[in-house]
Amino acid sequence: MKQKDIALIIAIAGISAVVSFVVSNKLFVTPDNRQQKVEVVDPINSSFQTPSNKYFNSNSIDPTQSTTGGGNNDNPFNGSSQ
Repeated sequence: MKQKDIALIIAIAGISAVVSFVVSNKLFVTPDNRQQKVEVVDPINSSFQTPSNKYFNSNSIDPTQSTTGGGNNDNPFNGSSQ
């Protein structure tokens, strides 16, 4: 390579670096625009409100109880025909 070629490559690299720096500052977010408003969340506390008596009371249905349905049909397939 000649000396002129090396100088030309360095000049092109310098100019492209400056242009890319200027363009990136215009395209990407500036520090002023990086601020964003967020909602403030209430802190979690250890108190717990009791649930409504409409759903949680002594007369409500207990789904954990075992149930049996129907009568005592020991042989369902050999029974009387309809």
